[in-house]
Amino acid sequence: MLLMDVLTKKTYIMKKMLLTAVAVFTLSFVQAQDGGFAKGDIFVSGSVGYNSQSTGDAKTNSFEITPRVGFFVSENLVVGARIGYNTQKQEVPFADEIKLNTFTGGAFGRYYFTPSNKFSIFGELGVNYLSIKADVGAVDTTTDGFGIGGGPGVSYFISDNFALEAFWGALSYASTKPDVDGADSTDSFAIGVNLDDINLGLVYKF
Repeated sequence: MLLMDVLTKKTYIMKKMLLTAVAVFTLSFVQAQDGGFAKGDIFVSGSVGYNSQSTGDAKTNSFEITPRVGFFVSENLVVGARIGYNTQKQEVPFADEIKLNTFTGGAFGRYYFTPSNKFSIFGELGVNYLSIKADVGAVDTTTDGFGIGGGPGVSYFISDNFALEAFWGALSYASTKPDVDGADSTDSFAIGVNLDDINLGLVYKF
C-alpha cells in the first residue's frame, strides 16, 4: 500500500510540474519557427518540482527532479538515459513520521517517423530501475524493483530549439520486492486506456 501511494503521488507531482512548464514556455514562444531533429542532435527534458499539502495537523512535503537526455544515433533512432530522485516527508498526529527517498534510473529508445519535420510521431520503449527507502519511526526498509514500458508519442516544435511532446504510456510492467528475507515480489501489468496515462513535456534540442 505504501509503494502504491508513493507511485501515485510521484506521478501526480510530475504531471503537475510538466503541465506548468508547458504553459510557461508556450506563452514565451508564441512566434514559432520551423524546427526538427537530425542525426547527431542531442535533446534534454525533465522536471523539477516541490509540493506541500496539509490537512489539519497532517502535512506532506516532497521534492522531485527527473532529468533525461537523448541522442540521435541515426536519422530516426534515439537512445537515451534518465534518472529521477524524489524525497517525501509525511507528518501525521499521533503516528510515526514517514520519510521516503525514491531513486529511479533507466534507459530508453525512440523511433521518430518524420524527425526533420516540425511535427513528428514517435514510438518509445524503456526500462527502469527503482529503489525506495522508507523510514517509519525507527524502522528502515528498502524496496527494489524494475519496470518496462512503452507507447506512442508526438513531438511539435514551437521554435528552432524547443519542442512540446505528449507521450502515451500505453503498456507497462513492473516488479518490486522489499529487501526482507522471505518477502514476496509484487508484479503488475497495465494497459493505458485514459487521459491519465498521457504525459506532457518540454524538450530542448542542442
